[in-house]
Amino acid sequence: MNYILNDEEYIGIVKNILENDNFKKIDNLSHHGTSRLNHSLRVSYFSYKLSKLLHLDKRKVARAGLLHDFFLTNITDNKTKLVSVFKHSKEAVTNADNNFIISELEKDIIVSHMFPVMPFILPKYAESWVVNIVDKTVAIYEFAENYGNTCAVKFRNALVIGALFIGRFI
Repeated sequence: MNYILNDEEYIGIVKNILENDNFKKIDNLSHHGTSRLNHSLRVSYFSYKLSKLLHLDKRKVARAGLLHDFFLTNITDNKTKLVSVFKHSKEAVTNADNNFIISELEKDIIVSHMFPVMPFILPKYAESWVVNIVDKTVAIYEFAENYGNTCAVKFRNALVIGALFIGRFI
């Protein structure tokens, strides 16, 4: 994670979010075997880097990528997890809107990041697709890293499965 925190341009874009007291609360919430903050930082940073490469709006991607899982529900059981899958993107948009000034593009990135799980909320912008795909890739990595041995899934196999899944939607 130091490579992320040492990128001055990136930190300059997201610093006000990282310093927000309400946002800091996600550091105490588990997500894919890591903290929700670590997950959000990875998604935000890799989306930002990819957006720079593609000449997209790297600033809005970095911010919305960081805010995409800005919900404060502590997921402790399967029922809460299932409900959260379908509700958390709208809660994240509400929290982001209540704590920061966010654009329509940033709102779309946040609310549509669960496509195709939520097939009726299709990403409208290239930036939304970047965060969506990076989120799935990071989630697969985190799941494989943290639960691979428990589930008898090798990291390499999880990446292959993830690439095949993502490839269907590119």
